[in-house]
Amino acid sequence: MKLLKPVSVEHLPELLRRMPKAELHMHIEGSLEPELMFALAARNGLTVPYPDVESLRRAYVFNNLQEFLDIYHAGTLVLRVEQDFYDMAWAYLQRAAADNVLHTEIFFDTQTHTGHGVAADVVINGLHRACVDAQAKLGLSASLILCFLRHLSEAQAFEALEQALPLREKLVGIGLASSELGHPPEKFAKVFAKARALDFRLVAHAGEEGPPAYIWSALDVLRVERIDHGVQALRDPALIQRLVRDKVPLTVCPLSNLKLRVFPTLAQHNLGGMLDAGLVATVNSDDPAYFGGYINENFTQTFAALGLTAQHAWQLAHNSFEASFIDASAKRVLHDRLEAFYETFDPIFRS
Repeated sequence: MKLLKPVSVEHLPELLRRMPKAELHMHIEGSLEPELMFALAARNGLTVPYPDVESLRRAYVFNNLQEFLDIYHAGTLVLRVEQDFYDMAWAYLQRAAADNVLHTEIFFDTQTHTGHGVAADVVINGLHRACVDAQAKLGLSASLILCFLRHLSEAQAFEALEQALPLREKLVGIGLASSELGHPPEKFAKVFAKARALDFRLVAHAGEEGPPAYIWSALDVLRVERIDHGVQALRDPALIQRLVRDKVPLTVCPLSNLKLRVFPTLAQHNLGGMLDAGLVATVNSDDPAYFGGYINENFTQTFAALGLTAQHAWQLAHNSFEASFIDASAKRVLHDRLEAFYETFDPIFRS
């Protein structure tokens, strides 16, 4: 690990906000803020089942993942045409750029939308157009990962994959999301084998609410390269050894874990323990419109709660670039920007 000059607790939030970073676990539908939800509903001649923005925000109280998913999927009903998906992604990408995210890999699904009568190509083309504009206008690279919904069948996942294949060049990877409990990774063994044969990069949610066994299954059956969440890994010493040995990245989402009651308080989160164990953890926002914060809020609140340091921040940012699906030369550029930032960071001077 690189040894850094110390940064005072007083100046640490500024370092976290200004630090270059990548975001690797963010569901674009989960970035749909209430204001944009109402605007898209009005544009499409639809109604939202809440009288105003504030009443909708007050509804964002969840006891578990399923309660969140129920309201999350209801919000997606306002997304009808390609421009809606563009506008949603563009709003997130502008926010990410403001948080000094240099690269993002965006999760989305088509199954929710095709279930509403929206074609898969409408979803993919709208999101991809925003990613292209982000590179040109914001200097932010962005790519798309199509997630299968695990509460649906593997046959439906195969259907979603087939629908996306004509737009294969607009996707970097395949993932697995939605309700974890009762839907182990091996349920999707065949469709992930097909995606692997098509040279997609592979990731899967595992070990958020589900047990460490789900992480083992994601690695050994689905053969994924990254584990999304993975906070339950610390319950299994043999799994920790495996993850450290193979340098498997874990895309951790602290505020999401708090909101969904995976941990009772942020001070009890195990991110620090994951780093101490040598795991390749990263910090991400998951569904920021619903869970109380984008990536910088996840950094600043978690560091304040756990007493983490600038050294931890560097490691997390370094991990995020290393865990990304960009090529080696692009990674070197991002690592260089991180090094330059730390070498020149001085809270007295504002950039």
